[in-house]
Amino acid sequence: MLFADWLPLTVHSSKAIDHDALPHPADGYQLMELRPGLHRIQAPLGERFIAMYLLVGSERALLFDTGITESVRETLLPYLETIGFDLAKLSWVVSSHCDWDHTGGNAAILAAAPHVEIMAGALDVPLAEDLEVLIEQRYAEFRDDDGFEDAPELTAYIRDVAAVTPIARPLNGGEEFDLGDRVIRVLHTPGHSDGHLSLWDAANSALLIADATLGTTVPGADGEPAFPPTYRDTDPYLASIEQFRAFDAELLLTAHYPVYEGAAVGAFLDESAEYTETLDVAITAALDETGQSTLEIIHRIAPSVGPWDALASEYLIFPVTGNLERLVARGAATVSSRDGRRVWARA
Repeated sequence: MLFADWLPLTVHSSKAIDHDALPHPADGYQLMELRPGLHRIQAPLGERFIAMYLLVGSERALLFDTGITESVRETLLPYLETIGFDLAKLSWVVSSHCDWDHTGGNAAILAAAPHVEIMAGALDVPLAEDLEVLIEQRYAEFRDDDGFEDAPELTAYIRDVAAVTPIARPLNGGEEFDLGDRVIRVLHTPGHSDGHLSLWDAANSALLIADATLGTTVPGADGEPAFPPTYRDTDPYLASIEQFRAFDAELLLTAHYPVYEGAAVGAFLDESAEYTETLDVAITAALDETGQSTLEIIHRIAPSVGPWDALASEYLIFPVTGNLERLVARGAATVSSRDGRRVWARA
């Protein structure tokens, strides 16, 4: 799959890094300066990883995402110390979106650098600054209508490893941050979440997109498929992909995938958009006149749309719901209720 098929990356380093002085927690752990003033800091996240990005200019710096508490304490801060980065220079932290593995280190970075301004997309703010709101509104969205929610063990884990803070400033896209020698632009790129943000670093021709585009599967740290691409709203997701294409970026930087460079940028965007059509075809073929619940549809189509086991396949509920809602809006499907559950039928 494409996430394991990417072009060689040119790594820039203006200062030699003593990797022996850094922790070595897991395979796939990577710390590097990709381009001048553009650092990828990849930390373990269970069987996956989370990539944070530090953008350093001549006067100020910006951090994009904080992972979880451990990401900051055990990976980010040791890396910053090793490269000789002064935390006083860090002015801003931008959370790409509300999910716990992107905001869960916000309290830890604020403890280390109390002067920083923590920001997130305006539409994500209530979820980004309160784990209980996040859990109830995002991860339990399908509990009542569809009978699906995270396992209690996962919810307990989220509460244990993530610590969020109030958001100091909401962002809507279009804002610019002056680092001194270059300007970073904020993009509103919804689909995975309503308030998802991405960054454009024009000087490095780099798009930092976190989870705005998700390919055909989310990989584990070993590159093997972990679970489906969890976009939620299909048309905004596709619009964000088209927004990315317009930049003709040389680098595409995500949170859970390898670095895409050159031709691999367009290829990843292409396969992400094409996967929404793969789901549409499978869903349309599975619909009948009598109606099926969301999970019944997922169980029927899962073997044809991805390589995941039965438990991971149920996370198709995010993109499948988005596609079903779009089919209803187009008049190609209907939605009703049976025994307290949503049922979808061919129109």
